[in-house]
Amino acid sequence: MGTDRVKKVCIVGASGKLGQYMVRHALERGYEVVGVCRERSVPKLAAFEGRMAIVPGPTNDPDVIRRAVAGCDGVLTVLVPWGVQQYASGTAQAVLDNARPGARLVFSCGWHITRDGKDKYSRMFTMGVRAAAVLGKLFRAVEIDDQVEACRRVFASDTRWTMVRGSSLEEGESQGLPVWSSHVGDPVLASNLTRRVDFALFMVEALTNDTLIQQAPAIVGCLTPSALAHNGTSHDRA
Repeated sequence: MGTDRVKKVCIVGASGKLGQYMVRHALERGYEVVGVCRERSVPKLAAFEGRMAIVPGPTNDPDVIRRAVAGCDGVLTVLVPWGVQQYASGTAQAVLDNARPGARLVFSCGWHITRDGKDKYSRMFTMGVRAAAVLGKLFRAVEIDDQVEACRRVFASDTRWTMVRGSSLEEGESQGLPVWSSHVGDPVLASNLTRRVDFALFMVEALTNDTLIQQAPAIVGCLTPSALAHNGTSHDRA
């Protein structure tokens, strides 16, 4: 899909830090933007008043998503595993079911998601994910397994999806479009750090990059030591 074919974009989870950066990038490209967020989070989007439409409600509510994605050429979705009510998988399913045929669907998740089991994680990374999963479930705050289920549903879909897998994130000025690899464990990703604003940039850029259709790129900041040392040595990096 070329840039000229993307006119209207829905951002699911627009009120979060990543979502707000995506709103900004999308508006800068001249897209008509519709944002979805929980009603109590609408004030977080006050800076964009008059420049975007907002559909308030739970992102895992099919009726909310149906209204928000109507007529959209692309949908950017933050898969957040809040609570223990299948929030991430419900959100993913609502987008998959209600986006128009042929729409470009771009989802976000973390490195812990693997599509084919070929990713290679450090012991510390694996222990951290396990600890987060246990503590999140114990305090009924986060459901890591549900994000895994959400991604499984996306991977099984025949839609025009991309699953962007983010490293650890930091704030700061943009460094440019992140580099990526198909698998965690690639030396280019070793620095494990990306500016949040650039994670959002990659998400928005993916809307018009057909080489990323049905791919799960793992990204890292383009100016990190590992990216500078290894970028350009593998065929699957942008």
